[in-house]
Amino acid sequence: MRSISNGTHITIHRAGQLDASLSRAWHKAMDESPDFANPFLAPEFAAGIGGCRGGARVAVLHEDGEPVGFLPYERNSFGVGRAIGLGLSDCQALVHRPGITWDTGQLLRACGLSVFEFDHLVAEQQPFGPYVTGTFPSPVLDLKPGDGDYAQWLRATYPGLAKTTLKKERRLGRDLGEMRFVFDERDPRALRTLMRWKSAQYRRTGRMDRFARPWIVDLVDHLFQVREEHFTGVLSVVYAGDRPVAAHFGPRSRTVFAAWFTAYDPEFRYYSPGLIMHLRMAEAAARDGVRLMDMGRGDKEYKDWLKTRELRVAEGFATRPHPVATAHRLWRRPVRGLRNTVLAHPTLREPADRLLKTVGTLRTSARTSSAGAAPRAR
Repeated sequence: MRSISNGTHITIHRAGQLDASLSRAWHKAMDESPDFANPFLAPEFAAGIGGCRGGARVAVLHEDGEPVGFLPYERNSFGVGRAIGLGLSDCQALVHRPGITWDTGQLLRACGLSVFEFDHLVAEQQPFGPYVTGTFPSPVLDLKPGDGDYAQWLRATYPGLAKTTLKKERRLGRDLGEMRFVFDERDPRALRTLMRWKSAQYRRTGRMDRFARPWIVDLVDHLFQVREEHFTGVLSVVYAGDRPVAAHFGPRSRTVFAAWFTAYDPEFRYYSPGLIMHLRMAEAAARDGVRLMDMGRGDKEYKDWLKTRELRVAEGFATRPHPVATAHRLWRRPVRGLRNTVLAHPTLREPADRLLKTVGTLRTSARTSSAGAAPRAR
């Protein structure tokens, strides 16, 4: 137990070991503010990370004996902290009851942290404000349930996209077999197909292959099994005949659905299966009670087509005076700044994207050639 001020203290827990009463209090805080309805802010996501990474913790703020705030984070042996799931999570926050505030320096001290890094912090987190280095748009889609079928919903919601998308779907159905969409697919083989497609996409585009990291595979496998009110892992699949052509895996809460991992069979890329996937998901999620589809920070053409508005998310480094915090900030901030500069300017972003794709093509070709070569004599 770490004292913060009169009547307030903090306890530290392993992320996967919160008792039922603390989980209920966390869920209650999520329910009391739309800022915290995102499934990445649920204790189930923190617990999933905690089962895969040993440094995952939760700081619980208590006021007059009642748990009123929850900060999930990861800590390394040097006292460097970061938002839980940094690099994977598209929403980060200290989830708290209305009216609760905190002193960030004292919070870090209670957590044993010299620095706390974040990159998708919700804008409501005012005590972290002095440590924000930049804010960025995060596109979202406000969902309205339709009374008709998918085609009617699509024409009413996206009249500009409807004709082209429906035409491509019909053509794909004629070429491969009847189109079928499953919003909540429970077949783990489909999840493996998605991971295989996504790994190939990462390599093809020169990005880091997340599914080459066993802990991320384990995390997704675990979250696929979680089916709770505030967090459910949802696998969605578009089939043409009996063949999957596009898939998505992401979490949902009662009212928010987070777009996360989407991929498709590149053999059918001319049918725009990724766009078909997102449109089908949006319509099905709306029917299932979801009110907001969060597409995450980042510039993508399909996000501009689909979004109805944008939220703001922040990145930065909350610190307290410590040599480790200074070193970490000096190391990480220029890297983040360079990346953000490239992403913010099309004249830089497009050549960088082409370079990554060229590297990905060369890397994939080299791997294929190596796999096909005869083994050398030792």
